[in-house]
Amino acid sequence: MQKSDKRLNAKDLINIGLFTAIYFVIMFAVACLGYIPIFMPALAALCPLVGGIPFMLLLTKVRKFGAMLIMIVILGIFYLVLGTSPWTLPLGIVTGLIAELIVRAGNYQSAKRAVIAYGVWCIAIFGNFVPTFFMRDAYYERMVSGGYGLEYADAYMSYLPDWIAPILIVACFVFGCLGALLGRAALKKHFIRAGIV
Repeated sequence: MQKSDKRLNAKDLINIGLFTAIYFVIMFAVACLGYIPIFMPALAALCPLVGGIPFMLLLTKVRKFGAMLIMIVILGIFYLVLGTSPWTLPLGIVTGLIAELIVRAGNYQSAKRAVIAYGVWCIAIFGNFVPTFFMRDAYYERMVSGGYGLEYADAYMSYLPDWIAPILIVACFVFGCLGALLGRAALKKHFIRAGIV
């Protein structure tokens, strides 16, 4: 890869925007399950799992530093605008940067590193749960006064006790890796064409 090829160009940015939009639509559809409180903990597994295909496809199209970081920053801004947890953005910057370094260490040709990178990248999803565990009382009041009602807020908190927080972080990573493996299997032809092994 030549030096000039290492910088993101207009085509790369279009691809990043396209796959970010696809990823966001998929995440939004899955997140709608959260309106049923019992499904809230499962989102830490479902979101990374179903997002693996568009994420891995992005890696076959844009194999340059910054693609994953830009994607997670855009998603974090979307979540912020939608009024969900603001913690997804700063956590996403950290996990996105780590994911970038993991893939770059494999010279953008290691499928194993891409799988691990997506697992790390998905830990940013935990940012949506940060207020639940670290600002519990204020978040509970916000749900009650924000139109969700007392019954929903009580059910939500009962399904997300404090002890489950580390389990959700691990689930984000593990199911992210599984989602990446699923994406890799579904896009095997694209990976071969891109020279990622």
